[in-house]
Amino acid sequence: MTVAALYLAGFIGALALTGAYRRYALHRKVLDLPNARSSHEVPTPRGGGVAIVVSFLLLSWVGGRSLGLSTELFMALSVGGGGIAVLGLVDDHRHVPARWRLVGHFTAAAWGLGWLGSGCIPTLFAPTSWTLALGYAVACVGVVWLLNLYNFMDGVDGIASAEAISVCCAAGGLWYLSAPTGSWWTAPLLAACTLGFFVWNFPPARIFMGDVGSGFLGFSVAMLAMGAAHSSTRLLWAWAILLAVFVVDATVTLFRRAARRERVYEAHRSHAYQHASRRYGHLTVTLATLVINVAWLFPIAAAVAMGHLGAAAGMAIAYSPLVCIAVKFRAGHP
Repeated sequence: MTVAALYLAGFIGALALTGAYRRYALHRKVLDLPNARSSHEVPTPRGGGVAIVVSFLLLSWVGGRSLGLSTELFMALSVGGGGIAVLGLVDDHRHVPARWRLVGHFTAAAWGLGWLGSGCIPTLFAPTSWTLALGYAVACVGVVWLLNLYNFMDGVDGIASAEAISVCCAAGGLWYLSAPTGSWWTAPLLAACTLGFFVWNFPPARIFMGDVGSGFLGFSVAMLAMGAAHSSTRLLWAWAILLAVFVVDATVTLFRRAARRERVYEAHRSHAYQHASRRYGHLTVTLATLVINVAWLFPIAAAVAMGHLGAAAGMAIAYSPLVCIAVKFRAGHP
């Protein structure tokens, strides 16, 4: 199966599955009802991200047979990501307590890193026993944080989909330039499947991806970034730069809410993107995220991935103005 055919199948499959799931969600009343912490005003079906999960995992298996996919990456994505998706789907239908969700998240992270970490963590830390253990612990926390921040940032129409599409396309291209015979094609495949869902999620959204989608995307992006690091450690930093919009907003918001001793695990409307959406609208914020990713973050990530710019300098250049924007839009304040 060619790469183009695989991507087309991912787009069409997710597009059709999202429509089918939307009919099911409307029939079963699986709806996200507006409340004081919501950014939407009408009841909207949730859980549509299951279409991304099914399309991506099925086509990853199909594509792996003809294009090549490492066993380590497939096991991390299929078992770890599949587990996260099931947990999210249950939470979309009936509430799962935060402590049990967190147990599931750390279990999936440990599973994924158990398959992938052996190839990239020693390149980030000196390969002694205690630094390697520290590396695994830091990586595990990082995966769980990325998984959860993706859920936190899925609060206005289309923004989580647009982030996944732009980041995975950009990172996949850089991965291809570094290792064209590797598993690079999985990142754009995730983007293609997300694009099929995005047709339904484009502002004004007719369906939300829910925890099943946001959790799976956050986990899959983390695993793909770790998988790319097998080819080059610089690619891991490139992924981190491309994700800067979500990482900065969620992290600044968390720290500012924690400083005021708020319950950081409770739903709220204090992210910078939520403040911006109330002023400018969902579509403007989603499109602005795309513009920042393409026009600002991608050139910096490319310079780091190609070795023209150091990782620390690239991170500083990419993140600094976004921190200022987050502060300007009152991230972490009611």
